[in-house]
Amino acid sequence: MEPTSIADQLDEIVTRGIELAASDVHLEPREEFLRVRYRVDGLLQEGVQVPKKAQLALLSRLKVMVNLDIAESRLPQDGRTTFRRHDLRVSLVPTIHGEKAVIRLLNRKHAHLTLSELGLEPDDLTTYRRLIGKKTGLLLVTGPTGSGKTTTLYTTLTELNNKEVNIITIEDPVEYQLPGVNQLQVNQKAGLTFARGLRSILRQDPDIIMVGEIRDLETARIAVQAALTGHLVLATLHTNNASSALTRLVEIGIERYLVEATVIGVVAQRLVRTLANGAWRGWTGIYELLVGTQSGPASKKLLDDGEIKIGRGLTTREEVARVLSD
Repeated sequence: MEPTSIADQLDEIVTRGIELAASDVHLEPREEFLRVRYRVDGLLQEGVQVPKKAQLALLSRLKVMVNLDIAESRLPQDGRTTFRRHDLRVSLVPTIHGEKAVIRLLNRKHAHLTLSELGLEPDDLTTYRRLIGKKTGLLLVTGPTGSGKTTTLYTTLTELNNKEVNIITIEDPVEYQLPGVNQLQVNQKAGLTFARGLRSILRQDPDIIMVGEIRDLETARIAVQAALTGHLVLATLHTNNASSALTRLVEIGIERYLVEATVIGVVAQRLVRTLANGAWRGWTGIYELLVGTQSGPASKKLLDDGEIKIGRGLTTREEVARVLSD
């Protein structure tokens, strides 16, 4: 049955993404039509093709949903809203055939997972809980975009959150709202950078600080200083494995002795699709955990953890090879 309006058509596209458990919906303008694709378990798959004549109206409707300027089509825009118990984060950029939109679908239940549901093996889970139980130090979570770093950190904060601690985050953007946690969102236009926000957080009597990403020397220095002065700091880095996170901090400009004095552990992770009744259903994490700045190998490599999941029939060798090919 054809949608009765542009609003219905957009609702159907987003609803289909939710039904597929997609992480993102792509609306991609082509010369003759608007292409719809869904990212499901890390891979894009085709959706409907929207007639070109409906493209402008559909994207305008999306802008209205997330309170963006419908007259602006030459500059990138970002917005957010809620839709059927999901948080939607929308990004639009201009292309030669019109504006391309990506709708990130954030299922609120993912913000309420427990650490035991992430896929950490029992020994690693015990070690990780010991690390996050410390009062001071820098704990890094690494991996490429889409590897589940934010989910791990949110799940960690949920476990640590209680009435006796002050938890503050600085994120770009805030993906989920965590009850009882004070969350700041980076706003480059207003001058609120990671570094500036982190400096302000230190004047807010925090116990636990979460930094969405360490991107530069200034942010790294403040995070290290916070870890040295009685705070537990959780942060992400974009590196391929646990040991390279330590090298990355040195490359950014942090003195090696400060890295050794502050880093209490590094978690590297990926997400792999899981099998149920012969079909892909959901995902689980594979992990590598490095305690402190030990010079030796991590207790278990990403590939080793993948082999454990393969042995249990949770995933396949091809799937593990795919996510570790970066």
